[in-house]
Amino acid sequence: MDIFMPVFTQMLVLFAFILIGFLLYKFNVVKAEGSVILSKLENTIFVPALVMGTFIENCTVDNIGHLWRVFVVSIMLLFVLLPLSFLSAKLICRGDDFLKKIAIYGLEFSNFGFMGNAIVKAVFPDLFFTYTVFTLPFWFGIYAWGAPTLLIAGSGGEQPKGIKRLKNFVNPMLIAMIIGMIIGLSGLKLPKPFIGAIDTLANCMSPIAMILTGITVAKSNIKSLLKKRYVYYLSFVRLILFPLIFIGICLLLPKNSLFTHTILICGTCMTAMPMGMNPIVIPAAYGKDTSQAAILTIVTHLLSVITIPIMFMLFNYFIK
Repeated sequence: MDIFMPVFTQMLVLFAFILIGFLLYKFNVVKAEGSVILSKLENTIFVPALVMGTFIENCTVDNIGHLWRVFVVSIMLLFVLLPLSFLSAKLICRGDDFLKKIAIYGLEFSNFGFMGNAIVKAVFPDLFFTYTVFTLPFWFGIYAWGAPTLLIAGSGGEQPKGIKRLKNFVNPMLIAMIIGMIIGLSGLKLPKPFIGAIDTLANCMSPIAMILTGITVAKSNIKSLLKKRYVYYLSFVRLILFPLIFIGICLLLPKNSLFTHTILICGTCMTAMPMGMNPIVIPAAYGKDTSQAAILTIVTHLLSVITIPIMFMLFNYFIK
């Protein structure tokens, strides 16, 4: 199983766009206010388009009915990781509430889209469809709870109380998810130009997010951030501890079962991925300093070139 090249290829793409963003800011092509505009475009157009397209295509009665066991295991994994993410963030990020929320989000929700999809497509193409269904509960968790509670509510100073807190949940991403679920479950066939527009906008999400990461890095004191111990502690939890816990749990399942093999692949891809881009692009749209999130994203992606192949080597060992 040659998993190094797919990971390395995605890393080259990732850092090419980050470099573009870095140079755009350093050469004053994009100024600080320009990055805020890009962040708002991400949050109001590109990310919602990605979410809507994902749910229209995958959240169907046939998919959930046919792969319901995969769906249920994914929900269980979502809730198993949640207390572990809270505990890890509490122990590592003491005294910084915003960093703690960024850490909880980054540990609970990996970059299972950009990185995970590419790896599954390259190494396990027959399971790509199953993997997309496996990720649905995590998409739901991101835009129903993770983004509004941790990234949006954590970006605006004093937090609203009571019913006003519901405003954090009424955001373009959650609305897009609900619309996508309704269309997907109803089986409604949309015109091809409409689907084409959604797909095109969704494809903009990752490049713009990476360019914004580069801009954030250009504005930050990278040397100082790289000296922070929490960066490496959180990277260890995200890249090594969580996938090992998942693989260990799977040892309790029937070893020669096709279902176990499928779950192992999907879950390992989910848990072994680095931290994603949302902790950068979403708070940035609300004027929050996202340099800590950017350095976590960069370091975990760099380290994942080594850790992801190791996790799949362990995966191969356990399925023999």
